[in-house]
Amino acid sequence: MVDVILESTIECPNCGHQKTETMPTDSCQYFYECESCHVLLKPKHGDCCVFCSYGTVPCPPIQQGSGCCAPGP
Repeated sequence: MVDVILESTIECPNCGHQKTETMPTDSCQYFYECESCHVLLKPKHGDCCVFCSYGTVPCPPIQQGSGCCAPGP
């Protein structure tokens, strides 16, 4: 069994603002609004969520080796 890390620090590519967030375990987070500059982040091409693109830790399904997770509501 793999220990899953649930916290990841997202860094905004627009302004460099960083914030540690708790990742959802049951879905991907496709959008994330930077609280500093209010840019809406989306995953980079080939990534399933904003944590995989801009976070220090990939999302839980990727950590567990199950591939991309389903988009959230």
